[in-house]
Amino acid sequence: MSEMAESAQSINKNEPRPKKRRRRTYILIGILGSGIILLTASIIWGYLQMQRPLPSTDGEIPVPYMEDGASIVRDSQGVPHIEADNTFDLYFAQGFATAQDRLFQMDMSRRQASGTLSEVVGEDALETDKYFRTFGLRRAAEASLEEYDDNTISALQAYTEGVNAFMERAVREQKLPVEFRILGFQPDTWTPLDSLTIGKMMAYDLGGKWEGQAFRHWAASKFPDEKVEDLMPAYPADGPNVLEANREHSVNVAHHFQDIGPLIPPPDHGSNNWVVSGEHTKSGEPLLANDPHLSLMTPSIWYESHLSGPDHQVTGVVFPGVPGIVVGHNEHVAWGVTNVSPDVQDVFLEQRNEDNPHEFLYDGEYEEATVIEEEIFVDDRDEPVIHEVVETRRGPLISEFAYPEDAEGHPPETALSMKWTAHDATAELAAVLDFNRAENWEEFEEALRSFEAPAQNFVFADTEGNIAYRANGRIPIRSQGEGLLPKPGWDPDYGWDDYIPWDELPTIINPESGMISTANNRIDDDDYTHHLTHSWAQPFRHSRILEVLDDGDNFTPEDMQALQMDTKNLQAEELLPLLTEAVQNASAEKRAEDEEALEVLASWDFYDDRDKAGPAVFHLWRLALIDILFADEMNEDLLELFSGKEGIVDNMIRSAADGEPGAWIAARGGLEGLALESLQKAIDEGRDELGASPSDWEWGDFHQVTFEHPLGAVPPLNYLFNPGTQPMDGSPITVQAAGYDDEAPGEVATAAGWRGVMDLNDLSESYHSVAPGQSGHRFSPWYDDQIDDWIEGNYHSTSMDTNDDAGGRLELFPMGGD
Repeated sequence: MSEMAESAQSINKNEPRPKKRRRRTYILIGILGSGIILLTASIIWGYLQMQRPLPSTDGEIPVPYMEDGASIVRDSQGVPHIEADNTFDLYFAQGFATAQDRLFQMDMSRRQASGTLSEVVGEDALETDKYFRTFGLRRAAEASLEEYDDNTISALQAYTEGVNAFMERAVREQKLPVEFRILGFQPDTWTPLDSLTIGKMMAYDLGGKWEGQAFRHWAASKFPDEKVEDLMPAYPADGPNVLEANREHSVNVAHHFQDIGPLIPPPDHGSNNWVVSGEHTKSGEPLLANDPHLSLMTPSIWYESHLSGPDHQVTGVVFPGVPGIVVGHNEHVAWGVTNVSPDVQDVFLEQRNEDNPHEFLYDGEYEEATVIEEEIFVDDRDEPVIHEVVETRRGPLISEFAYPEDAEGHPPETALSMKWTAHDATAELAAVLDFNRAENWEEFEEALRSFEAPAQNFVFADTEGNIAYRANGRIPIRSQGEGLLPKPGWDPDYGWDDYIPWDELPTIINPESGMISTANNRIDDDDYTHHLTHSWAQPFRHSRILEVLDDGDNFTPEDMQALQMDTKNLQAEELLPLLTEAVQNASAEKRAEDEEALEVLASWDFYDDRDKAGPAVFHLWRLALIDILFADEMNEDLLELFSGKEGIVDNMIRSAADGEPGAWIAARGGLEGLALESLQKAIDEGRDELGASPSDWEWGDFHQVTFEHPLGAVPPLNYLFNPGTQPMDGSPITVQAAGYDDEAPGEVATAAGWRGVMDLNDLSESYHSVAPGQSGHRFSPWYDDQIDDWIEGNYHSTSMDTNDDAGGRLELFPMGGD
C-alpha cells in the first residue's frame, strides 16, 4: 500500500409557507438555536465583513507541494478553467479552486456522510450522526481506499494537497467562509478519505430500496393479503414463504423508524439522459443531453470545471470534494448518467438471542455479531457519545440506530439488518478519471469495469459518430426471492450468490433507431435473465422524451435544451379522464366549486406551466388521493417509508377504472367515491392557499423553489443566505422534473440542478445551466446569478478555450519546501 493510503487509513474515523419543511442535503433544520443568532449578530456586522472571505481570482499565489504551477482562469460564469503541465499540479489546482468556491459545502458534505455534524452544530444533529455511522459510509470508503491504483491515489493526494493549501491560507489570513465564523469552528485538514466518503454519500443518495422493504414488512404484519398485495410494486415470487416470515417475526417499524423521514433520499431523485445519432441531427453528428435530478440547495450539488492537462482536456460537472469530472465531455467523447435504481439493498430479519443481545440466529445456531463502538463528539459535551453499531453476517442493524430498545425498554427479539453493494470496496473514482481520458467507446466501456456503485445508466457519444448505452454497476444475484420484503436472515437459503456478470449487463451500441434515452424507466424485458428491480420510476418522463424524439428530426442543441424544459404531463393525460368520469358518475352531489374545477381541467392542455390553473388542480387532487387512501392507516413516518406509492396509486386507479377496484379503493366507496371525496378535499385546501376560485389559481403560486442554504432554515439567516423564492414550471413527472415531497407539497426539493447539452460536431464548447450558481460565497457575483436563466431555460456556453478570463486569471506557483 502506498504511504498516502496508509496515512489516510490512520486518520481518526471521527473526522471524517406554513407547510411542513422537508429535507435538504444537510440536516440542519432546527439545530441552530438562539446562541447561533446572537453569534451571527456579533459577527456579521457589515458588508465589508461579508466581502472579506471572497477568494482571490486574479494575480499570483505561492503554494507548497506543486511541481511546476498551474493557471486558474475563471470565465464570466465563474467556471474555473484549470491548466497545468503535469497531472499532479492539475488536480492540486482543482482542489484549490473548488475549495476557494465551496469549502463550507465540502466540509458539511464530509461531516454528514461521516457522521460528525454534531461535533460542530450540537446535540440536535446526534441522531443524524448515529444514522450515518450505522450505515457506515466512511467505513466503506476506508475499505475502498485499498482498491485504488497508484494513478488514482496520486490524483486524490494532489487534490487533497490543493484543498489544504487553500484552507491553510484562508485560516492564516482569517478569510474562511463566513459560515465557519457563524458556527464558530475551523475545518479540519482535508484527507483523501473525505473525498471517497463523499462519493459513498452519492451511492447512498442513489441507492435506495431499503426503506420500501421496511415499509412492506410493516404492511405485511398489519394488513390482510389483499391489502398487502395492493401495496406491492409486484407480488413477490416467493410470496407465501416470505410473507409468513415477516408476519411471524415482526419488527416495530413505526417505533424504530420514527422521525427518519429527513434522512431518506427524496423519492424524486432520478435523471434524464438521451443521445441521438447524426442521422437525426442538423449537423450530422450526435447530440447528447443529461439533466440529473437531485436535491436543490445553495450552493448547487454540482460544480462546473474545465481541466486541461498533459494527457486530457475534459469539462463538465463534479461533486465538490471529488477530483476529476463526473459527467461531461473531452475532445473525443461525451457521456451522461441516470440512476438505474436497481435492488442493491436487501433487508434481513434477524432473530436475537434473548441471553446475549449481540448474538443472532443463523442456520440453527447463534453467531456473535461484530460490534463497532463509534465515538461521536458533540459540541458542548465533555465526553464523546459511544454509539454501538452491530453488524451481523448480513450487514449492520438499521432498525436500532436511534431506538435500540423496544417499547418495553428491552432489546427487540427481531431486528432488521441491511446488505448493500456500496458497503463493499469499490473504485468508481478510478473509472471517473479514466472516463476523462477516453477517446472512444472501447476505452470508455473498459473504464466502466471499475464503476460499481451506484449503478447508473450511461449514454455515450463520440466524434466518430458512435452512440452507446450501458447499465453499469454491481447488482446482486439472489439465491431466492427479490428485493421486495425482508428475508429471514437466519436462513442460509436467502442471500446473494454473486453479482450480474459484467458482460451480461444491458448494453446497446449504435441501435438502428439512432436514439437511446433513459429516465429511470424500466430497462429490461421479459427475456432478460437477471432481476434488476420491480421499483422503476413512473414511465411518463421517458414516454414524453420518446414522443418528442420520434416526432422530430434535424435536431440542434437548442432542440435538446427545449426538451429538457418540456412540461407535458402524460400522467394527467392518461389518468384525468378516468378520474373525471368517476366524479361525474359519483352519486353524491357535486358543489359549484367542484364543477368549476372540472371545467378548468377540461380546458387544460396538460402542460404543467406556472401560469396555469390546470396543474394546480390536478396535483392537489393527486396529493389528496394519496392522503385519503392511506392517512387513516399510516402516520407520516410510515408514509415516508412508503417508496413508490405514486406509481402504486396510479395502478390502483387503472385497475379500478377497469372494474377491478382493489381493497384500498373499495374501502373508500370505489373509484367514484374516492375521486369525488379527494377532488373536494383538494379544492378546499387549494381555496385556503390559492384563492376562492379554481379558475384563478396559478400553479406557480403553489409550486415554488427556494434553493435553501444549510444555514437558511433559521431566521434571520434565511434572509441572508437563501435566494428569493420563485415560481417554477414542471412537476415530479414532467421531463422538466421539479419534485416535491408529499409532506411539503409545492415546495420544490429535487430537480436538475445542472443541465447539459453536448454537440459532437464541436466539442470545443458545450451548453450548461447550474443553479443557483458556481460560488458558495454569499457576496460573490456567481452566488445565485444563474437562477433566472435556469428557471427560464437559458443556457450558457462553456468553451475549452481559456480566452474568456472575465472572472480573473490566477497563477499558482511552487513556493518550495515540503
